[in-house]
Amino acid sequence: MSDYEHILYEKRGAIALVTLNRPEKLNAWTPVMENEVIDAVRRAAADTDIGCMVITGAGRGFCAGADISGWDRRLQGEPPARVSKMLEERGSPEVPITLTQGKPVIAAINGVSVGVGLTMTLACDIRIASTEARFSARFVKVGLTPECGSSRYLPLVAGLPNALYMVLTGRIIDADEALRRGIVDRLVPPDQLMPEAMKLAEEIAANPHEAIWAAKRLLHANANETDLRKVVTLESYSIRERQSEPDHKEAVTAFMEKRQPVFNRR
Repeated sequence: MSDYEHILYEKRGAIALVTLNRPEKLNAWTPVMENEVIDAVRRAAADTDIGCMVITGAGRGFCAGADISGWDRRLQGEPPARVSKMLEERGSPEVPITLTQGKPVIAAINGVSVGVGLTMTLACDIRIASTEARFSARFVKVGLTPECGSSRYLPLVAGLPNALYMVLTGRIIDADEALRRGIVDRLVPPDQLMPEAMKLAEEIAANPHEAIWAAKRLLHANANETDLRKVVTLESYSIRERQSEPDHKEAVTAFMEKRQPVFNRR
């Protein structure tokens, strides 16, 4: 099912399920996990069978933030045992970039979601959370500042006032407050989290894979673009590309023949 150390990767039909898999540590983030998540997203992007991804956590937590064991050694100048993409690329982590360029991603947040465990979900496309989940951007509590693209995506997802509240207080908030502040899109009971996430992923993956992937990338690219001409130019280019795809032809043909289209035929 998986050939990774700190995550699990499983194909379920047209869905790629990625599970952060350090339950004994509430899935605390490590350089190994970071590199494996990047690889998994790219792996799903290269798989023509995959239409959507779901990312969740094993056990009671989604991700409790960075694994701080060994931080004291770093303070004394000792290099980390395995350098992450973030450190290798001088503070430009590939996680949010890879997520925004990959197939559509649903974050199924099953428990505590703190630090990078929160910020990496912001670069996902949809966030469904358990009613028992808790959230915090606790960077100031350890004398740090937001990362993983969250200084862009937290204001985009939740609005600037809510982003400032989360970042400047470092508070832990419950699932209801996270929903009110726009950090998650939907709450469900714990036992319904994965069924609902997979159901939504299947709905997305039933659409033409190339079209949903292109539409996702288009929205991420244009979300902060202030030049309207660039926006409509990218849209026009994308539409012309899609018009040459078999799934567009199938949609038009099915409409004319008064039947349901059959997409993603190979």
